[in-house]
Amino acid sequence: MTTDCATPHVPPTWADDVRRLAQERDAIILAHNYQAPEIQDVADHVGDSLALARLAAKSSAHTIVLAGVHFMAETAALLCPDKTILIPDANAGCSLADSLTVDQLRAWKAEHPHAAVVTYVNTTAEVKAESDICCTSSNAVDVVNSLPADQEILFGPDQFLGAHVRRMTGRHNIHVWMGECHVHADISPTELCDQVKANPEADLYIHPECGCTTSALWLTSNGDLPRERTHVLSTGGMLDAARATHNRQVLVATETGMLHQLRQANPSTTFTPVNPDAVCPFMKMITPEKLLHCLQTSTEVVTVDPALAEKARTAVERMIAIGGTTTTKEPAHA
Repeated sequence: MTTDCATPHVPPTWADDVRRLAQERDAIILAHNYQAPEIQDVADHVGDSLALARLAAKSSAHTIVLAGVHFMAETAALLCPDKTILIPDANAGCSLADSLTVDQLRAWKAEHPHAAVVTYVNTTAEVKAESDICCTSSNAVDVVNSLPADQEILFGPDQFLGAHVRRMTGRHNIHVWMGECHVHADISPTELCDQVKANPEADLYIHPECGCTTSALWLTSNGDLPRERTHVLSTGGMLDAARATHNRQVLVATETGMLHQLRQANPSTTFTPVNPDAVCPFMKMITPEKLLHCLQTSTEVVTVDPALAEKARTAVERMIAIGGTTTTKEPAHA
């Protein structure tokens, strides 16, 4: 008598289908830190905007699937004109990118004809084409410091990141556009103070786009929050800090998708959102079903007019050349 010990057939999961299709199509999946956990887990790389731009620029894959918002896919398209750039949902926009149009930037430049234009990467290709250099939250200070100290600067569109750059550089010749990411802006000083009072021993990680950044620095200046436990960080910087911390609790002021990466980086620490409702609806438009459909059909191709891309590419390449935190997650399947 014999016993059949064959392993029973296990049907492929959604992640298996995604990985198979990506391999068949010579595609690399890049996901932003604010994506849903299941999207992050299936991606080849997860990172901040600067990391994703660098990865797109150096990738040898024929196709890049950008699991993020539209300006990120557009940035990949202008950096990689010879590649196919896909986004699972082309309607995944960005309230911050929408807060500065190319016509507004041109009018602003006309008011300050001798100023250098530094724009956040969270902008359209048209705005990038009117810029001298782009930046991300991880290298904005370095980008501004790379310009002559007496150089007048137009910085946009994020007012909170602009204020942070002013503080860090000590420069008074920076004009800041009054735009904002509505998700980060809604992480309020009141919520921050309440969370700090409820968790007096916790470290605090604050994204510089947040509306509570100035309040956090005020709390440190008057002693209500220990300076050594208050950290204004990009998402990549948060990940580095999470790996190094020995604190049992960290309060996190940014979009809640970042918590997945932080918890994976340091399971022994409890990471708590300052505002649990800080969820970007545009980032969450990228669903498992849409990612799979994107790979199955190769629809939602993102392109940039070649002449526009040539102008915009210069500002992005200058950004990439400047140092900054670009920590990425390498997937378990790699």
